[in-house]
Amino acid sequence: MDTMEEIKKINIVQKLSLFDEYWSPKVIGELNDCNFQVVKCKGELPWHHHEDEDEVFLSVKGEFIVRIKGKEFRLKEGECLFMPKGVEHQTCADEEAHIIYISRKGSVNTGNITEARTVSEPDKI
Repeated sequence: MDTMEEIKKINIVQKLSLFDEYWSPKVIGELNDCNFQVVKCKGELPWHHHEDEDEVFLSVKGEFIVRIKGKEFRLKEGECLFMPKGVEHQTCADEEAHIIYISRKGSVNTGNITEARTVSEPDKI
């Protein structure tokens, strides 16, 4: 495929309108060894960590919460947080929130925990 054919503009709001389920990351693009994913969030995921992967959470809509021991980060629209590998954390949203989630390809959204919302191979949209 011609490189110029691979270059395209992505509308984040439009991509988020393609699905309704919470905590189900959808890949919208790749950069080097990372997936750029959109996620709708409400409620909370269990406490977990990622042994070998750093993560980035960027709030697009609503307020996204990241908890670590003794601290809570409330990300408002346009704010992001870098989570280093190995740090136990919990992600949640009191009301529906939309985020961009950046992680290494092959990463599992719930890290070292497997549960009903674990996504090991996110869909591409």
